[in-house]
Amino acid sequence: MIMKYELPRRCRGAVAVEMAMTLPLLLFIVFASVEFGRMNVIRHSVDNAAYEAARKVIVPGSTAADADREARQLMNIVGARGVTVQLTPAVIQLDTPEITVEVSVRADQNGFIVPQFFGGKQLVGRCTLTRDTL
Repeated sequence: MIMKYELPRRCRGAVAVEMAMTLPLLLFIVFASVEFGRMNVIRHSVDNAAYEAARKVIVPGSTAADADREARQLMNIVGARGVTVQLTPAVIQLDTPEITVEVSVRADQNGFIVPQFFGGKQLVGRCTLTRDTL
């Protein structure tokens, strides 16, 4: 025998009121989790793009354009917008001992939902490698 449980007449609206009070908080937590997860992916991608671009440019015969292209290509994979790639030194000579690649992305341009979580923040990845010599 299945027993049916019914709320008293005066308690029937309690579920709707409780849902109306807790749903905004639950949605905020879900959306914030998605946003922080996205920024974590971009943060790691910035570090990886700087490293891979530096690896690309330490080989003799490569140019600064090769490093820029490599970093932007990797950042395009995660859909990052507003990517800035800076190479030090800007012109690579045969006797350049080391190269530093810095990749930066503005966090507020890359939010899915509410960019105000990361307003004005920069995600920066930097890698310095010694050049290979012939």
